[in-house]
Amino acid sequence: MAPNRFTDREQAGAELGERLREQGIDADIVLAIPRGGLPLGRAVADALDAPLDIVVASKIGAPHNPEYALGAVASDGSVWRNEEAFRTSAIDERYFEQQRETERANAREKARRYRGDRPEPDLTDKTVILVDDGVATGSTIRACLEQIRNADPASIVVALPVGPSDTIAELAAAVDEMVCLEVPTRFRAVGQAYDRFDQVSDERAMSYLDRGA
Repeated sequence: MAPNRFTDREQAGAELGERLREQGIDADIVLAIPRGGLPLGRAVADALDAPLDIVVASKIGAPHNPEYALGAVASDGSVWRNEEAFRTSAIDERYFEQQRETERANAREKARRYRGDRPEPDLTDKTVILVDDGVATGSTIRACLEQIRNADPASIVVALPVGPSDTIAELAAAVDEMVCLEVPTRFRAVGQAYDRFDQVSDERAMSYLDRGA
């Protein structure tokens, strides 16, 4: 895959929206993972004429390697555990539970800050499309899926611009439909798929929600 497959997140979102329409996938609501998922989420929501909201999760990193995810926890407390890490390493359960509470509070505060006084959306019996700017190991998106699943939707679709084949296959097995535009044979990082992959500020990310308000 060429390193400049997408110009930026907005363009990737427009392509995702077009692909979803081509495949006849409708949505009652689009949920984006802030911050990087919101530029895509806005484009997808607009393409499908659906409301846009957020779902937030925070990674639980290993004690001496915070980039290595032991799991992740969503703002409602839904948790995903990296069982492979627990099988192959001596993970301190007490550390995991402490970090779970810390990261749950972080996720809850982020969701509150982004949503403001808007109520959480009711996902019961809804077709939900979950969007992010890409996926690597997928720890955060897996915790978000747990939260969505607990809300009893009719179906869950994950829509991504890019991700490695193993993660995409695992996510596909966990949802009703999976749409991923690029699955490179040599995946290094999500940013490799973009010309511009700058950090998205909270203010900029929130503006994508406001546009549809």
